[in-house]
Amino acid sequence: MLVVFPLGVLGMSFFFDIAYLITKRSDLAASAFWMIFAGVIAGLIAAVFGLIDWLGIPGRTRAKAIGLWHGVGNVVVLGLFIASWYLRQPDPALPSLAAIILSAVGMGIVLVTGWLGGELVDRLGVGVHDGANVNAPSSLSGRPTTESNIRAA
Repeated sequence: MLVVFPLGVLGMSFFFDIAYLITKRSDLAASAFWMIFAGVIAGLIAAVFGLIDWLGIPGRTRAKAIGLWHGVGNVVVLGLFIASWYLRQPDPALPSLAAIILSAVGMGIVLVTGWLGGELVDRLGVGVHDGANVNAPSSLSGRPTTESNIRAA
């Protein structure tokens, strides 16, 4: 549940930005400002638990590599949203185009990191199953999770 809140709130901030660009209603931009604030705080809290989960994944596994990409990508996303929030500081009701673009780029990256997180949990079973197959093939491969990416030498 820690992941759903920052993802949802940061996503909604971007939709409020789009609505602001269409309608020019400053209350929508101000709402985006505060959603970014809440989403970043929630994202930082989620990151602590994500790091704990990642440290528990065995080394040299597909899950460890995916977890690293997922975590680093989400740190970049939080950095982009922090920068967007900072640029909105002079007047949250009138964000600059640069602030909105940073949020848009962050949302683009979060689509990928969100998929990677789903791959970790749903496909590999990290943090869900004690007997997780941390080397299961990608969900895009069409192969069952009972297979492994490790080949016999």
